[in-house]
Parts: sequence; structure tokens; C-alpha cells
Amino acid sequence: MSDHYNAFEMSPVPTPGPDAVPPELFRGIYGMPAFVTIPTTDLAASVDFWIRGLGFFELFSIPGRLVHLRRWAFQDVLLVRAASVPEQAPAMSLSFSCVLSQVDSLVEACRALRPDSVDGPRDTPWNTRDVEVVTPENARIVLTAAKPFDPASQEARNLEAIGITPLCFSRSCKRAAGLRARHDCCPLSNG
Repeated sequence: MSDHYNAFEMSPVPTPGPDAVPPELFRGIYGMPAFVTIPTTDLAASVDFWIRGLGFFELFSIPGRLVHLRRWAFQDVLLVRAASVPEQAPAMSLSFSCVLSQVDSLVEACRALRPDSVDGPRDTPWNTRDVEVVTPENARIVLTAAKPFDPASQEARNLEAIGITPLCFSRSCKRAAGLRARHDCCPLSNG
């Protein structure tokens, strides 16, 4: 028996599908469960790229020192003024969810601002479409969009091979609450 359960109701990430709509930008104030702090030597240029390229907005700032950026709930970035930044992007990356309909426009926006900043998009063996972006601060950011689940796909076989089988992802399904289950209400979990 697995101790994993469906907790999609607490995530702003929509159920994958061709009609998935991104959530609104989240302007609420909350205790951040996680955030990233990124040093920059040019706060204005960094803010411009993150806003116009990556789709973030400025939640608040301490002029000349720090800018708190956000997209969806729990996608928080603190840009802080620094004397220097790494000369090249590290191997480590930070991923932010998006939806498939956003991928192309995010790629175009980032390339318009920094032509050599984007690698991808590319499809992954774990059923996402990812775009890697190197920001002006040399941070390696991955924008990742879940693809609709096809139980007959190679990605489904990849996931099943490591013990991940489809759950009922329907937010309206009362039978899925707290259970790992296959239900008729959700085509992703039929089997």
C-alpha cells in the first residue's frame, strides 16, 4: 500500500490537457514554503527579463536592494543586488510549472530579450515539455509543462516501470480524496 495520496487541490497547477488554462498571477501574501534568492549585478535588467521574458510580476521591492517576483502561487523569486554573479550558469536548475499553451510565447519572449538564452523546447521521458532559459544572472531556469497523459504512450510505460501509475486527477471526484484509485470519472485513471 502506498502512503501517497491525491493532493492536487492545494496546487495552482491545472490538470494537464489541451484546454489547460494557467492560473491567474497570484498577488496574495502568504508564508512562503520555499523561494529562491538570485544575486544580480544589474537589478533593473534582471527584473525586466524576469517580467517580460518569464512572465513574473513585481510583488514588492526595496529600491536598489531587492525585488520580490512571483508568477503563480508558490513561484517566488527574490532578486538581490550583488557585487558579482557566476560567469556561467551552474549545472543546477530551478523549475517553474507552466501550461503547454504558454511554452511557445515564453520561448519567443525570452529569445526577443536575449537571443541565446533558450534551449528547447524538448519533450521529456516523464511526460513534460521543458524549456531551459539562462537568465541575465546566469541562473538556469526550466519552464516545465505537463503534457496530457496517454496511457498507451512510451511516457506512461516509463512511469509505470518506476512504479508510478495513474491516479484519479479529477478535482471534482469525491472518491479520489485521499486514495490512490482508478475511477470511471477520470480517463487518466481508467484501466
